[in-house]
Amino acid sequence: MAALDDLATAVANNTTVEQSAITLIQGLASQIAAAATDPAKVSALAAQLNTSAAALSAAIVANTPAAPATPASTPAK
Repeated sequence: MAALDDLATAVANNTTVEQSAITLIQGLASQIAAAATDPAKVSALAAQLNTSAAALSAAIVANTPAAPATPASTPAK
């Protein structure tokens, strides 16, 4: 039963993280639209987006298991 509880916790955590990412992206899109006429604000938002994207990318890489190695195929006879 502990494995099922662990799985339920992992699913809940993933859902929370995914929703946070969606909220972040939607918020940035709104801010960019609002700042479209101010180049300094647009540059600041672009920097914020790059920082957030880098952090998200690093978290995905750090928490994604490596793909299993595929055995080398042998030539057909």
